[in-house]
Amino acid sequence: MANIMLIANLNCDRVVQLDKPLTTGGRHHYKDCGRRLGGGGANTGLGLVWAGHNVSLVSQVGCDKTADWLLAEAGLHGLNCGLLRRNDVATPELLLIMTPDGERTIIRPERPKFVLGTPPDFSRWDALYINSSAEGCAEWAREALEKTLVIAQLAKDERKRPCHVLITSKSDLEGRSELEAWDYALTIAGDALRYFVVTDGAEGAVAYTADGCFSIPAVNCKVVDTTGAGDAFASGLINGFVNQLPIEDAMAEGAKWASFAVATQSSIPGDALKQYLS
Repeated sequence: MANIMLIANLNCDRVVQLDKPLTTGGRHHYKDCGRRLGGGGANTGLGLVWAGHNVSLVSQVGCDKTADWLLAEAGLHGLNCGLLRRNDVATPELLLIMTPDGERTIIRPERPKFVLGTPPDFSRWDALYINSSAEGCAEWAREALEKTLVIAQLAKDERKRPCHVLITSKSDLEGRSELEAWDYALTIAGDALRYFVVTDGAEGAVAYTADGCFSIPAVNCKVVDTTGAGDAFASGLINGFVNQLPIEDAMAEGAKWASFAVATQSSIPGDALKQYLS
């Protein structure tokens, strides 16, 4: 069992199912499918919990009934929420607009500012995963680099992400820089970078290193809901690393976990992944 810290969001997802693909100016019928636990913290964290790890979530929620529901759900699923911070801002629902082909559009309000405090002692942690826009992430990552494995998602902007493993999707990478993939990743992650992993849905994933690159295929499956696929991939990848798997095997594990996620009608990983891990 590994001790894993996640700096990631915990969301209350409100799922709206459309009767046809979303089109600008169109008219659509919808079904309100209710709310469900989501966000990178839950989508990544729960698979790691099911794999037997101790997972602590660093995030921010409000002090309202929605936040109480989030904390109760996360706790029932086994996430350690002792490091969460509570503010006085109402916790909004995040809208997931789903289409019949399993694709989703996310609509959310601006998040309140989240500022991390003094970095903890990372020597007791086996991995730190960062998927958050919180202020102070770079400082926490730099503090952790010499003590634990640091894995991070590429931010939506050009902020620094000091880490050993940087992850993004091909769609999020496109148009970001004219540099080669590895050279661009170094500008974000710094000299500690070992792998730059780029996922590409049904096409699998590519890992770039200082010496070249290699790819792994996706796992064929029926796509029901793409929500959380990238988070599940990251979760499987982290599990592979903390279990000392080679990078190719860790990526293959990530692809397998992602296949379970897209075949499940939920934000968090489904029962198929839990059964696979047990």
